[in-house]
Amino acid sequence: MMPRSLLARTFFLLALLVLLTTAGWLSLFRFIDAEPRARESAQLAASAVNLIRASLFAAAPEKRPGLFIEFSNREGIRLLPAEASDQIEALPDTRFVRLLQRELEARLGSHTRIAAAVDGIPGFWVSFRLDEQDEDEYWLVLPRERAARNFAQHWLSWSLLAIFLALAMAWLIASRISKPLKAMARSALTVGKGQIPEPLPEEGASELRSLASAFNAMAADLERHEKDRSEVLAGISHDLRTPLTRLRLEAEMSIADPAAQQAVVADIEQMESVISQFMDYARTESGEAPMPTDLTGLLQHIAERQACIGRPLEVAIEPLPEMMLRPKAVTRAVTNLIDNAWKYGAGPVKLTAAAVHGEIWLKISDGGPGIPESEIERLKRPFTRLESARTNASGTGLGLAIVDRIARLHGGRLELNNNPQGGLTACLHLPIRQ
Repeated sequence: MMPRSLLARTFFLLALLVLLTTAGWLSLFRFIDAEPRARESAQLAASAVNLIRASLFAAAPEKRPGLFIEFSNREGIRLLPAEASDQIEALPDTRFVRLLQRELEARLGSHTRIAAAVDGIPGFWVSFRLDEQDEDEYWLVLPRERAARNFAQHWLSWSLLAIFLALAMAWLIASRISKPLKAMARSALTVGKGQIPEPLPEEGASELRSLASAFNAMAADLERHEKDRSEVLAGISHDLRTPLTRLRLEAEMSIADPAAQQAVVADIEQMESVISQFMDYARTESGEAPMPTDLTGLLQHIAERQACIGRPLEVAIEPLPEMMLRPKAVTRAVTNLIDNAWKYGAGPVKLTAAAVHGEIWLKISDGGPGIPESEIERLKRPFTRLESARTNASGTGLGLAIVDRIARLHGGRLELNNNPQGGLTACLHLPIRQ
């Protein structure tokens, strides 16, 4: 039931606190307000009774009917004799009514009764006697509002205004807390893709400033380490490839036995391939900016190159939209998957591409033995090779790791699935971004 985002959770808790506090304050106000209001209503009713008593005692008998009419016309007060057959409707049994009854009995006597209606006529009915010894009882009928406890509208209006302002302030507080955290989460995702985010603004509360400063320092350190790593790997590549080239030339010129010469050249080529894979893995996430790319043409070009080196592909490429990609990285990923299909699987190798649910699905299928389901995720890690199911593994174990990093760099993913009829399908999912 709780919201998932920090902004919604913080606002929900603050709003709940404000509403509970306001409800408690209103309940306390109503409780405290009941007694003085009951005392005030009882005082008004007792004053009216005493006024009527004094008027009736002071007026001549023949003028009393006119006095009753005057009370009714000017004050809305009616006087009726109480009868034993009166049908009395009691007021609601509330704390306010009980307090009102107690106050009236204290002022007018213990015989005083109150009612909400008598004989079906609504009003605030109060019984009284002209004096204590008099057995005759009269009903004083006042407007019903005299016995109603109406919560003051101005208090309710101010309460609603206070709740609105408190909720607005709660939203402001929650948004000021969550905004820098959202920015940091976006920057963390950027760092996770191997990119360098813009520095976070170091503002707000001291804890948030410290957190932003530490994150900026971390991002700067990662950028520096990435540059150092690229420079080191570039130097290693240059320093190793130069002597390897000399070894190749010397082997071709100095070794007379063709078989021995071919073996040495093959070892040198394997070393160069290993160096190339290390360099590909090192520069997967840097050095190339996204650009509008004709993916259909890029895949057809890859298929033509594979055919030229004796690796014909079964190609099924649907028309694909132009999208923002890193073309060299995508070419490297698709080529790695094709190399894996030929190296560890068996023909035929098929390349398919289609737009599905807002993504481009690039599938490379082979007819090999497949891989165990339990090994699928492990093979995406660097320097991991399968020794049992897909034999003849002589590489570095970086091919699928490179493809997985390229997929994540584009906001996509790599999936490996065994075909029901045999073989493995590697599917590269790339979100369509134009």
